[in-house]
Amino acid sequence: MMVYCGIDEAGRGSVMGPLVVGIVRTDGDEGLVSMGVKDSKKLTPKKREALYAEIVDCCDACVIEMPASEIDRLRKSVTLNEIELGMFAEAFDKLSAETVFADCPDVNERGFSGSMAARCGGRCKVIAEHRADDRYPVVSAASIVAKVTRDRRIAEISEEFGIDIGSGYPSDRITMDFIEKWIKENGRAPKHTRCSWEPVRHLMSLAANTKISDW
Repeated sequence: MMVYCGIDEAGRGSVMGPLVVGIVRTDGDEGLVSMGVKDSKKLTPKKREALYAEIVDCCDACVIEMPASEIDRLRKSVTLNEIELGMFAEAFDKLSAETVFADCPDVNERGFSGSMAARCGGRCKVIAEHRADDRYPVVSAASIVAKVTRDRRIAEISEEFGIDIGSGYPSDRITMDFIEKWIKENGRAPKHTRCSWEPVRHLMSLAANTKISDW
């Protein structure tokens, strides 16, 4: 019986909140298929929560989380793809298997697969592909675990600030309005914000220029 893992992330492009990598290990897709797993982006929040409970009940599953501050620190010397590669390898260390299927963040699928296999000590076969969360049920399951975990963290951040911060993505007007208002009022980005992201750097630059022109 072959045991294999699926790995995927949530929050890669967000400006607030953590980057979360989910990993799920199973010895067969039948159970995952029957419960209706699919790419987490194609599911409602309520359905994701329900599937999350089923996934962790029938499979081994865990997450790796990296806060915004650590992403900013690492981004000074490595790319986001390299950060994600390291998190994928860390996830594998927690739930190792003979074969790993991963949603590939890099344009070079073969190169990323080889790099990840090396980071995992050559202990597994790595199949990293674009849209793997659509093609492999175990990766779909990992995407759900990652997405639900990240959504919960965003809810916790909203509770911490006492206001809805939105989804945490730069395309979300609620998120960007919150960050912009905070910067104007406090002269710095709010906690849990990725200050190395261009939209945030732009808002910080605007705030600085406004202050200079006020003199």
